[in-house]
Amino acid sequence: MATGTEPPATEPHPRSGGVRAGTRAAIAAPHLRTDRWWLAPAGTVAGLLAFIVYSTWRAFADADYYAAPYVSPFYSPCLAERCEPMKAGPNWEIFGSWWGLSPAIIILIFPLGFRLTCYYYRKAYYRGFWASPPACAVAEPHKKYTGETRFPLILQNIHRYFFYAALLVAAILTYDTALAFRDEQYEWGHMGLGTLVFLVNIVLIWAYTISCHSCRHIVGGKLKHFSKHPVRYRMWQWAGKLNARHMQLAWASLVSVALADLYVYLVASGAFDDPRFF
Repeated sequence: MATGTEPPATEPHPRSGGVRAGTRAAIAAPHLRTDRWWLAPAGTVAGLLAFIVYSTWRAFADADYYAAPYVSPFYSPCLAERCEPMKAGPNWEIFGSWWGLSPAIIILIFPLGFRLTCYYYRKAYYRGFWASPPACAVAEPHKKYTGETRFPLILQNIHRYFFYAALLVAAILTYDTALAFRDEQYEWGHMGLGTLVFLVNIVLIWAYTISCHSCRHIVGGKLKHFSKHPVRYRMWQWAGKLNARHMQLAWASLVSVALADLYVYLVASGAFDDPRFF
């Protein structure tokens, strides 16, 4: 007796697999969603492309990244000998005079690697750029799926190591934020609009970093009895609450770090003077 799920006998082309396999419901439409499901992946593509274009331009610009007391987060710490001198700033001349490219290229690999392998960003660009899948209940166009078991996607497993590097970068940006409480003559006890921009940015950077799944596993993973580890259990709870907002924090920190760099660029290029509160 026919159940209504068998492929029609007159189907011109046999089903090839996946949602088109013969054991699946014989639905001619690619999906049954009637909402604007494509807005989310399209917005993701637009947002990430905008950041990629902007950050690439700023990374290779090699200029206007320091306006005392502010240093762009894209260029901190500055590891090349050719960096602009920053009094008490993050000048670590690990790379000698032989490095001729922008010093931002040296350091950006670590925060970008952390974000690129982040669980949320994987979901974002897998759906937005690779359509794997483009949305919930929408079949992907690929005929087979191997996940992150083969090169190059197997490299996503190094996310936990990029997390350690991200902690170091966040600590350095915290130091830069503290230095932002100086004026142009490096006198302490001052606060400008740039200081506020840096404060908002570093709070979002730390919130995004700590909300990472790897952080949550480090503080509370592999524990058989939470009752025997009350401190780690409490930390795990805090990380879990932030983890529930990981997507929002990922986007907010991405925007804030770009705005912090843009602010330094505008001040360093002379577009406007940094307003001072005190």
